[in-house]
Amino acid sequence: MFYYILRRLASVVVMVFLITATTFALFFASPIDPARYTCGKNCTPTILEGNRKALGFDQPVTVQYGKFVAGLFVGRDFPDNEELRTQHPEQIVHCSAPCLGYSTTQHRPINDMVSEAWPISLSIAIGAFVLWMTLGIGGGITAALNKGRLADRAIVGSALVGFSLPTFFVGLILLTFPAIKWGWVPIPTFVPFLTNPAAWAANLILPWITLAFFFAASYVRLTRAYMIETMSEDYIRTANAKGVARWTVILRHGLRSVLTPIVTAAGLDLGGLLGGAIITESVFSLHGLGYLAVNSVTYMDLPTIVAMVMIVSSFIVVANMLVDIAYGFIDPRVKVA
Repeated sequence: MFYYILRRLASVVVMVFLITATTFALFFASPIDPARYTCGKNCTPTILEGNRKALGFDQPVTVQYGKFVAGLFVGRDFPDNEELRTQHPEQIVHCSAPCLGYSTTQHRPINDMVSEAWPISLSIAIGAFVLWMTLGIGGGITAALNKGRLADRAIVGSALVGFSLPTFFVGLILLTFPAIKWGWVPIPTFVPFLTNPAAWAANLILPWITLAFFFAASYVRLTRAYMIETMSEDYIRTANAKGVARWTVILRHGLRSVLTPIVTAAGLDLGGLLGGAIITESVFSLHGLGYLAVNSVTYMDLPTIVAMVMIVSSFIVVANMLVDIAYGFIDPRVKVA
């Protein structure tokens, strides 16, 4: 298992390197001058040349990428030009490792922007994940045990509705009525968990429900389908014939076999969501990683786009690695070597 984890970690590093290198090349090796996106409509040849030198865009792409990778380990100083740093030492901005770069539109290290947005996206993702896994697995088991009955039809029908409605519609409905019109919950704003856990949960309950309403629907159908198949297996019938308690059979024998596909889907969904729930954050005006990604694309903030691609891809490949490792603990039939 130890060597398997080491190999998976090595593959994660290689995949993140390839993704970032490709993204970096697509933006900074293109015929379009990236410096043109640094000063809006007020660009003049003098300003363009100054920004190009300050941000290092005048250097070969391989040199720029080498400095980007080095910044991840040892940090960087901006402007990215020794002459400018010598002439204007008061303008030096240090970006600590792991340095993700310098925003050309916000004029600040991307690390600062990510550190502000990351707790918001993490809070939304974790809360929604717990909610949709509870509802999805619980609803799927209930539907499977009541196959063909009213409870089964009601749960599957609700799941179909939840899967069909877009998140922006559900979010707007929840924001308009429970929060604004009826005042049951506060209009979502982010309160750090350590500051006030109760306010943290109360302000994020609507984004959690919005995401859980969508994701739980697919987990209900996935759990139901696999539970129905598993509960008809010979070893389940044998356990029932031996007089094993019903819920022991369901949870210990049936659900354990179902967990493999559920964990696969859950890991990838959570990994993607940690990179920012773009639509949900926009609807509720929560400035998380998704909101940061949208802004970087809107204003063509190329360094921030590259950083966001690296962050999101890292979450996904790490989640995929953790899922592979979890297989060995969930199902003894799966051997990792």
